[in-house]
Amino acid sequence: MVDVTDKAKKYRSVGYYPGCALEGTGNGYDVSTRAIAKKLGLGLREVSNWNCCGAMEVKNVDPKIQTYLSARVLSQAVNEDRVDVVMAPCNGCYHNLKKAEHDLAHDPKSVEVVEKLSTKAGHKAYKAGEAETIHALDWLKATVGEDGLRERTKGKLAGLKIANYYGCMYVRPRHIFPEKDQGPGSESTSQPHFMDDLLAAAGAENVSFPLKTACCGGAHTLSDSDTSTKLVLNILQAAEASGAEVIATECPTCHTGLEMHQVRAEKRFGKKTNVKVLYFTQLLGLALGIGPRALGIHTNISDSMDLIIEKRLI
Repeated sequence: MVDVTDKAKKYRSVGYYPGCALEGTGNGYDVSTRAIAKKLGLGLREVSNWNCCGAMEVKNVDPKIQTYLSARVLSQAVNEDRVDVVMAPCNGCYHNLKKAEHDLAHDPKSVEVVEKLSTKAGHKAYKAGEAETIHALDWLKATVGEDGLRERTKGKLAGLKIANYYGCMYVRPRHIFPEKDQGPGSESTSQPHFMDDLLAAAGAENVSFPLKTACCGGAHTLSDSDTSTKLVLNILQAAEASGAEVIATECPTCHTGLEMHQVRAEKRFGKKTNVKVLYFTQLLGLALGIGPRALGIHTNISDSMDLIIEKRLI
């Protein structure tokens, strides 16, 4: 097992896989991730010539094609960029890369398909164990950690009440995340806490929020918008009932879903909620003294500037 000190060194410079969403609706997540990396002196090397991980759609056509698409990203990182750690901020990308790793280690048919398609595409096939996929939360927790953030932020988020929302793909299915649930220092799949830990270190008050891993209905937004809106409304209302002023997110699909369905819930069902939605990287960026525009906060649908000014975060 890699200890904390080894991880801190290993993760200081990583292959960065933004994925499709961070180049579109989740651009604020990408901008803020890059901004805090620069501020903290952490190296992000974008994976060269990366492709979509297969998102949520490809598995409905052929799950092994999705495995190949994710495996190709890892192959690019290992064979072209010569990195052995890939950091994926998006829960969907993170999930799919981890699932590809698991499938290639346990399913001979997946290995066969990936090798066949890789040969046809003219690149080396990725082999299980050649790289480690981590989330942005793992990356910051290991490299900077709570002590580092306390020192750098001086409690800048004090007085801000936050509900931390992890979404469902960060912890499910559990078998593709063997590094979780390993006792002290590891992330929990039943009660995730890495985001809570980091934001608390920056001074925030984390409220007790029962729906931190509930599904936002992101996969059903187009096919059944009303169901997605109701699922999001449950999350928004639970956050407000817990006393939160902000919901912190770490997934572009969840983030966009919360924002869009917050608007839709008011228009469609007459249910208004006032809780703001910000990426955890945007909140940490504010705590580190980075301006809102440099963090892409102006690109969010949720207008949090009045709250940011009220809390003297700029």
